[in-house]
Amino acid sequence: MSRPPEGTLPYRLLTGKDDRAFCEKVSKALEDGWQLYGEPRMSYDWWGCKMKVAQAVVWPGYLPKED
Repeated sequence: MSRPPEGTLPYRLLTGKDDRAFCEKVSKALEDGWQLYGEPRMSYDWWGCKMKVAQAVVWPGYLPKED
């Protein structure tokens, strides 16, 4: 199994506002070798009046244990 970059775990959850900066964050992770894991999620922040989004990524070769 390959190891993720120094100081990072093999699983990351990227979060942010639903905007270009979030898309750039996910795109950068893909360029750096991370792979998408699961579906993206969206939730409306009623206090901030904006959409929040999340996307999980894993390092290639990482296989989470299933219960």
